[in-house]
Amino acid sequence: MSGEESEQRASLAAQLIKLTGSQLEWVQGVIDQFQLPCQYRRNSASDIITDEVLERVGDALRIHHAFSRQALSKDRFEFALERALKLCGIDADLATSRTNRGHDITVHGVPISLKTEAAGNIRRDSIHVSKWMELGRGEWRLDLLLQHFLDHMQGYDRIFTMRRLQPGPERYEYEFVEIPKALMLEAANAQLVMQEASRQTPKPGYGYVYDANGSLKYALYFDGGTERKLQIKSLQKSLCVVHASWEFESTDLS
Repeated sequence: MSGEESEQRASLAAQLIKLTGSQLEWVQGVIDQFQLPCQYRRNSASDIITDEVLERVGDALRIHHAFSRQALSKDRFEFALERALKLCGIDADLATSRTNRGHDITVHGVPISLKTEAAGNIRRDSIHVSKWMELGRGEWRLDLLLQHFLDHMQGYDRIFTMRRLQPGPERYEYEFVEIPKALMLEAANAQLVMQEASRQTPKPGYGYVYDANGSLKYALYFDGGTERKLQIKSLQKSLCVVHASWEFESTDLS
C-alpha cells in the first residue's frame, strides 16, 4: 500500500466518525456490495478500456446496483464512463448538450456515439439499438430517411454500446461493445422495403444489409407512427468488437 493510499484511508476513517446512523447504513450498503465476488475482463487490444478504466467502470456498476435493480441508464453510463476515463488521466469530455444529435463523448479528441441495451429478452449473439436517432418530421421516404442516417453518422467517428446481459437481482453482467462505423456505413447499399400492409402512419420500413453470401448483417427499422425513430435490429455481434465485460454478484435490496 502506498503512502498516498494510507493517508486516504486514514482520512476516510476520520470522516466516517462524523456520519449519522442513516448515512452509515448507506455507506455500509456499498461496502457490502464490494465484498461480493466479481470478475472484470478487458480486451487486451482495447484502446479505450485500460485496466484502470475497467476497474473504475466495474466499481461504478456495482455501486449503482447496491441501490437499484434497474439497468444503468444511458445518461448515468455516460457520466460514469467520463469520470472513469478522467480519473485515469484520459482526456474525455461529454457533449455540452444532452440533446446533441451527434456524438455523446469525446475521448482523446475523437467524437464517440454511445448506446445502451438492457431489454429483458436481450440476445447475446445480436445487438438491438432501440433508438439510434430521431427521424424528424420531414418527408417520409425511405431513401431520404436512409440519407438522414448516413448524414447523422458524420457527427462521430466511433460507436459503442453498453449492454446488460444478465438482469440480476443476484447477479449482473454487462459488456462494452464497439460497433464498427464502417459496418454501419454499408447501409448506403441497403435493400429498402416499405411495410405497405402496416396500419401505422407513416408506414414503417426496413433497410436490409447483407454480406456477400446473402446472410443478414443487420437491419435498419424506420419506425413510423408517433415516434418516428430509427432502430437497428439483428446486428450480428460477431461483426463487432467486445472491449470489456463485467460480472458481479449483488446485495439483496429487499
